[in-house]
Amino acid sequence: MRRTDREIKDPTEIVDILCRANTIRLALHDEPYPYVVPLSFGFEKTTGQITLYIHGAKEGHKHTLLARNNHVCVEAGIFHHYAETANGGLTVVYESVIGFGKAAIVEGNEAARGLDLICTHCGFHGHVYDHAALAHTRIYKITLSSITGKRRSVS
Repeated sequence: MRRTDREIKDPTEIVDILCRANTIRLALHDEPYPYVVPLSFGFEKTTGQITLYIHGAKEGHKHTLLARNNHVCVEAGIFHHYAETANGGLTVVYESVIGFGKAAIVEGNEAARGLDLICTHCGFHGHVYDHAALAHTRIYKITLSSITGKRRSVS
Protein backbone atom coordinates (compact mmCIF):
# COMPACT_ATOMS: atom_id res chain seq x y z
CA MET A 1 0.00 0.00 0.00
CA ARG A 2 1.48 3.33 -1.05
CA ARG A 3 0.00 5.38 1.81
CA THR A 4 0.90 3.28 4.82
CA ASP A 5 -0.20 6.15 7.08
CA ARG A 6 -3.79 5.37 6.03
CA GLU A 7 -3.51 1.58 6.31
CA ILE A 8 -5.70 -0.26 8.79
CA LYS A 9 -4.17 -3.48 10.11
CA ASP A 10 -6.14 -3.87 13.35
CA PRO A 11 -8.62 -6.75 12.82
CA THR A 12 -11.12 -5.08 15.16
CA GLU A 13 -11.20 -1.97 12.97
CA ILE A 14 -11.52 -4.07 9.81
CA VAL A 15 -14.47 -5.97 11.31
CA ASP A 16 -16.03 -2.64 12.31
CA ILE A 17 -15.87 -1.44 8.69
CA LEU A 18 -17.42 -4.71 7.47
CA CYS A 19 -20.20 -4.32 10.06
CA ARG A 20 -21.06 -0.88 8.69
CA ALA A 21 -20.67 -1.70 4.98
CA ASN A 22 -23.88 -2.72 3.22
CA THR A 23 -22.36 -4.10 0.02
CA ILE A 24 -19.25 -5.91 -1.10
CA ARG A 25 -17.91 -5.94 -4.60
CA LEU A 26 -16.75 -9.36 -5.72
CA ALA A 27 -14.01 -9.39 -8.38
CA LEU A 28 -13.67 -12.52 -10.48
CA HIS A 29 -11.39 -13.71 -13.27
CA ASP A 30 -12.89 -13.32 -16.73
CA GLU A 31 -11.59 -12.70 -20.24
CA PRO A 32 -10.80 -10.28 -21.66
CA TYR A 33 -11.72 -8.17 -18.60
CA PRO A 34 -12.18 -8.81 -14.89
CA TYR A 35 -15.80 -9.13 -13.74
CA VAL A 36 -17.03 -7.24 -10.67
CA VAL A 37 -20.45 -7.65 -9.08
CA PRO A 38 -21.95 -5.86 -6.05
CA LEU A 39 -23.51 -8.21 -3.49
CA SER A 40 -25.19 -8.29 -0.12
CA PHE A 41 -23.20 -10.38 2.31
CA GLY A 42 -22.82 -11.76 5.78
CA PHE A 43 -19.66 -12.59 7.66
CA GLU A 44 -18.14 -13.98 10.80
CA LYS A 45 -14.75 -13.75 12.47
CA THR A 46 -13.51 -16.85 14.23
CA THR A 47 -10.00 -17.52 15.53
CA GLY A 48 -8.56 -14.62 13.57
CA GLN A 49 -10.19 -15.71 10.30
CA ILE A 50 -12.80 -13.60 8.50
CA THR A 51 -15.25 -15.61 6.43
CA LEU A 52 -17.77 -13.97 4.11
CA TYR A 53 -20.99 -15.49 2.79
CA ILE A 54 -22.77 -14.49 -0.41
CA HIS A 55 -25.78 -15.93 -2.20
CA GLY A 56 -27.57 -15.98 -5.51
CA ALA A 57 -29.51 -18.06 -7.96
CA LYS A 58 -27.94 -21.36 -8.95
CA GLU A 59 -26.91 -20.18 -12.39
CA GLY A 60 -25.48 -17.10 -14.03
CA HIS A 61 -22.20 -15.54 -15.05
CA LYS A 62 -20.87 -15.24 -11.48
CA HIS A 63 -21.36 -18.99 -10.92
CA THR A 64 -19.78 -19.89 -14.26
CA LEU A 65 -16.69 -17.83 -13.42
CA LEU A 66 -16.40 -19.20 -9.88
CA ALA A 67 -16.58 -22.75 -11.24
CA ARG A 68 -13.61 -21.94 -13.51
CA ASN A 69 -11.51 -20.11 -10.92
CA ASN A 70 -12.51 -19.65 -7.29
CA HIS A 71 -9.81 -17.07 -6.44
CA VAL A 72 -11.56 -13.80 -5.64
CA CYS A 73 -10.98 -10.28 -4.46
CA VAL A 74 -13.59 -8.51 -2.33
CA GLU A 75 -13.94 -4.82 -1.54
CA ALA A 76 -16.22 -3.00 0.86
CA GLY A 77 -16.16 0.75 1.08
CA ILE A 78 -17.91 3.42 3.10
CA PHE A 79 -18.09 6.87 1.54
CA HIS A 80 -18.53 9.56 4.19
CA HIS A 81 -18.27 12.85 2.30
CA TYR A 82 -16.12 15.11 0.18
CA ALA A 83 -13.96 17.61 2.05
CA GLU A 84 -11.48 20.40 1.52
CA THR A 85 -7.93 19.72 2.60
CA ALA A 86 -5.70 22.11 4.52
CA ASN A 87 -3.93 23.15 1.30
CA GLY A 88 -7.19 23.99 -0.50
CA GLY A 89 -7.55 20.72 -2.39
CA LEU A 90 -10.47 18.33 -2.33
CA THR A 91 -10.55 14.76 -1.12
CA VAL A 92 -12.89 11.98 -0.13
CA VAL A 93 -13.34 10.91 3.48
CA TYR A 94 -13.77 7.13 3.39
CA GLU A 95 -13.02 3.75 4.92
CA SER A 96 -12.52 0.58 2.91
CA VAL A 97 -11.29 -2.99 3.10
CA ILE A 98 -9.90 -5.26 0.41
CA GLY A 99 -9.46 -8.98 0.86
CA PHE A 100 -8.25 -11.92 -1.19
CA GLY A 101 -9.42 -15.48 -0.83
CA LYS A 102 -11.19 -18.48 -2.25
CA ALA A 103 -14.89 -19.07 -2.71
CA ALA A 104 -16.51 -22.46 -2.16
CA ILE A 105 -20.11 -23.62 -2.44
CA VAL A 106 -21.59 -24.66 0.90
CA GLU A 107 -24.67 -26.77 1.46
CA GLY A 108 -26.86 -28.06 4.25
CA ASN A 109 -26.35 -26.60 7.71
CA GLU A 110 -23.45 -24.46 6.58
CA ALA A 111 -25.55 -22.92 3.80
CA ALA A 112 -28.32 -22.21 6.32
CA ARG A 113 -25.76 -20.61 8.65
CA GLY A 114 -24.44 -18.49 5.78
CA LEU A 115 -27.94 -17.32 4.88
CA ASP A 116 -28.63 -16.52 8.54
CA LEU A 117 -25.46 -14.39 8.64
CA ILE A 118 -26.49 -12.61 5.43
CA CYS A 119 -29.97 -11.89 6.86
CA THR A 120 -28.46 -10.62 10.10
CA HIS A 121 -25.98 -8.35 8.34
CA CYS A 122 -28.78 -6.97 6.15
CA GLY A 123 -30.78 -6.00 9.25
CA PHE A 124 -33.07 -9.02 9.54
CA HIS A 125 -31.60 -10.94 12.47
CA GLY A 126 -33.77 -13.94 13.29
CA HIS A 127 -35.68 -13.67 10.02
CA VAL A 128 -37.62 -16.86 9.41
CA TYR A 129 -37.28 -17.82 5.76
CA ASP A 130 -38.62 -20.78 3.86
CA HIS A 131 -35.84 -23.35 4.14
CA ALA A 132 -37.08 -24.85 0.87
CA ALA A 133 -35.71 -21.65 -0.71
CA LEU A 134 -32.23 -23.00 -0.06
CA ALA A 135 -32.93 -25.60 -2.77
CA HIS A 136 -33.05 -22.71 -5.28
CA THR A 137 -30.23 -20.67 -3.77
CA ARG A 138 -26.50 -21.12 -3.99
CA ILE A 139 -24.51 -20.04 -0.96
CA TYR A 140 -20.78 -19.42 -1.19
CA LYS A 141 -18.32 -19.17 1.65
CA ILE A 142 -15.34 -16.93 0.95
CA THR A 143 -12.38 -17.74 3.13
CA LEU A 144 -10.06 -14.75 3.13
CA SER A 145 -6.32 -15.41 3.15
CA SER A 146 -5.57 -11.70 3.56
CA ILE A 147 -7.48 -8.51 4.27
CA THR A 148 -6.40 -4.96 4.85
CA GLY A 149 -8.14 -1.65 5.33
CA LYS A 150 -7.60 1.96 4.43
CA ARG A 151 -9.02 5.16 5.86
CA ARG A 152 -8.88 8.78 4.76
CA SER A 153 -9.91 11.53 7.13
CA VAL A 154 -9.36 15.26 7.14
CA SER A 155 -7.88 17.02 10.14
